[in-house]
Amino acid sequence: MAQAKDGAPMERVEYLMARLRDKDSGCPWDIKQTYQSIVPYTIEETYEVVDAIEKGDLPHLQEELGDLLFQVIFYAQIAKEEGHFSLDDVASGLVTKLVRRHPHVFPEGTLESRVDIHSRPSEEYIRGQWDKIKAEEKRLKSLGGKSEASASILDDIPVSMAPLLRAQKLQKKVSKKGFDWPSIDLVLDKLQEEVDELKEELAVPAAEIDLDAVADEIGDVLFSTVNVARFSKLDAELIMKKANDKFQRRFQGVEAFLEMQGESLDSADLERMEQGWQHVKQHEANT
Repeated sequence: MAQAKDGAPMERVEYLMARLRDKDSGCPWDIKQTYQSIVPYTIEETYEVVDAIEKGDLPHLQEELGDLLFQVIFYAQIAKEEGHFSLDDVASGLVTKLVRRHPHVFPEGTLESRVDIHSRPSEEYIRGQWDKIKAEEKRLKSLGGKSEASASILDDIPVSMAPLLRAQKLQKKVSKKGFDWPSIDLVLDKLQEEVDELKEELAVPAAEIDLDAVADEIGDVLFSTVNVARFSKLDAELIMKKANDKFQRRFQGVEAFLEMQGESLDSADLERMEQGWQHVKQHEANT
């Protein structure tokens, strides 16, 4: 194994990763990991980056970005060991792709080329150009062995993507082809229609409820709700995160309220908890 270099930090972290994965002297946990086994950690680290950004905690963001970078280095090290590609290949491919997708910045297709700042195109033009370039890239790929004629415009949206985010991606993709509602009013009408259908499925005796049908209708409600967020130019994933954060903050306020009254969650009934909930909401409204 090559010796650690005193220079570039990226070279040192690559060396560190190779040491951790060394079959003879590395860490047993790191050695046994696979692409699949570290995916949950990658997702967790991504959310922790988002959390640091949401909180405006820049020192913590630096640490979390390091943790996320480590995930990339981990995948690249496994691929290097298997003879597929290296971290340098990942970086080189990224530069090539981004130069290709930004001809308005790199007009000659090289990292060194420059464009006249007085002829910079509009954002609308840039977005359209980006989509055309990506479409051409997709056309040139095999897409899992499918022929160009049988490839779907949705094939490049990962099925393992977070569900709310995937719903947004699916909706945006088909919208670009004209498959979309003409106004947000119709989107809201569709949401109400799905809620009504859910009510119908639940409006039977408990023993007769078709759980599969209920689950299907709940899915339709959620998908339609994502559509409302998209039409409002909001990110459903971030909206849900904020809603979760708000609920947690308020319920922790209920716990504090009960504790101040000499009570606890175990001793308080639902009515008392609701009093605490309203107390917390009122306090937030006044601050």
